[in-house]
Amino acid sequence: MKITDFFSLLGGLALFLYGMQMMSGGLEAAAGNKMKQILEKLTANRFLGILVGAGITAVIQSSSATTVMVVGFVNSGMMTLRQAVWIIMGANIGTTITGQLIALDIGALAPLFAFAGVALIVFVKKKKVHHYGMIVAGLGVLFIGMDMMSSSMMPLRESETFISLMTKFSNPLLGILAGAGFTAIIQSSSASVGILQALATSGVVNLSSAVYVLFGQNIGTCITAVLAAIGTSRNAKRTTIIHLCFNIIGTIIFTFVCMLTPLTSLIESFTPDNVAAQIANMHTLFNVVTTILLVPFGYKLALLATKILPEKAGEESDEEMHLEFIRPMELKRENQIGHSAIALSGIKGEIHRMMEMAKANVECSFEAVKSGKTTLLPEVEEREEYIDFLNKEISKYISKILVNESNSKDAKYISALFKVCGNLERIGDHAINICEYTKRLEERNISFSAEAVAEIEQMKQISCQALELIENLEKDAKKDVKEVAKLEQTIDDMTDEYRAHQITRMQSGKCSDEACVLYSEMLTDFERIGDHILNIAQEIGLGKVGA
Repeated sequence: MKITDFFSLLGGLALFLYGMQMMSGGLEAAAGNKMKQILEKLTANRFLGILVGAGITAVIQSSSATTVMVVGFVNSGMMTLRQAVWIIMGANIGTTITGQLIALDIGALAPLFAFAGVALIVFVKKKKVHHYGMIVAGLGVLFIGMDMMSSSMMPLRESETFISLMTKFSNPLLGILAGAGFTAIIQSSSASVGILQALATSGVVNLSSAVYVLFGQNIGTCITAVLAAIGTSRNAKRTTIIHLCFNIIGTIIFTFVCMLTPLTSLIESFTPDNVAAQIANMHTLFNVVTTILLVPFGYKLALLATKILPEKAGEESDEEMHLEFIRPMELKRENQIGHSAIALSGIKGEIHRMMEMAKANVECSFEAVKSGKTTLLPEVEEREEYIDFLNKEISKYISKILVNESNSKDAKYISALFKVCGNLERIGDHAINICEYTKRLEERNISFSAEAVAEIEQMKQISCQALELIENLEKDAKKDVKEVAKLEQTIDDMTDEYRAHQITRMQSGKCSDEACVLYSEMLTDFERIGDHILNIAQEIGLGKVGA
């Protein structure tokens, strides 16, 4: 094998991997947050979950990418560990499509695919068409790379040293280790199986020499998900354990079957003149049969993963301020398929926490003023610090992911959520203002009239009602924005009415000067809370329409 052949091999591998990356990027840009909707609807049923996993993996040509996406979904709380089992099983079936396409020898059409995809990107102005162009061009580039690898390996047929090395892999243990090791290095079973098929097409190996390497490749592909799970939740880590268990169990079963039965000879007999097809068929059989065998034990796999990685006491204290739905992984995987769905789910989860805290502070603050005591102030101050923390961390996260967001609709929605954070933080500020009035009430022994206390109760109720509406705004954005707008107008009307009542009380001598000042300031905070609630509703409503 000449040095030029080696360079050609590296170039072919580079094109193969880049083609898969193009397809993944195109699908991510085209699908965006719709990925979440698809998964939510279909993963409840185990068989539909398997079909979804197989379908997505067949399109993006990478079970590693699908599994990493699933790790992210589990990590962000979008998917349960049990739902992830079915997607992983399907992903292992879907990844075999690459081998089958290679075996069909459609490489002659690869330049046509590449040209068609590039033409869509260059000559069509619509961004959505560009995304589809990336998918088609990626498929073409992938097969051009495959042909380059196959051609570069032709001279290896005459290398006795290399042939001797290949025959050693007929030893099950050596073959499995070699396959797992090589696939772990390049982090793609599709690519490593493709290289194995290229070797076979070049006449260097046959199925009996390659079968155990093939089984090992299924184990090696798990390394990508293992690396992606670093720094994620325990459930996300368990997802990678399920993936590993699936492939290890399948490898053990098929290794003994191939050693004890004529399965290899049987597969060879179906396509005696096409070794690449033999490898593809064995790869498909491995994953389909393993899935069929393990489907009844899917929940057991989830339990096994939980036992292998049990809950760890005191791992994360709920008393400490932390992000619950956004994890470090999302910041590392900006270009990973499904990232938009993962990012949006995490942001919305954290914003929902902010909303709950803001609502609790508004309610407590009005209650504190009604009582005239500072007993609730420490609790409100602590929650306000947490709201400020969440606003800062969510804003930092959004600013980082917006740079890499390729889907314009999702980018618009994420930008809207950025503004929602700021408005929630301002609601928290007004709530703490109201609660801090209790210091002056208590220090100076100021009290409000019964009429004023009743009005404060009304302020609390309508503020909480409006905050509840924006908490559930995702369900029917257009309708709820109108409802919030009505409530905000009611808040404005109440503010004007209560100011008029205050003047009447002042004229009749029912209200002291200091009480009047405090009450006037509180009405201003009350009105501002209504304004920020309306801002939030409008941002979410516009974002939902855009997304």
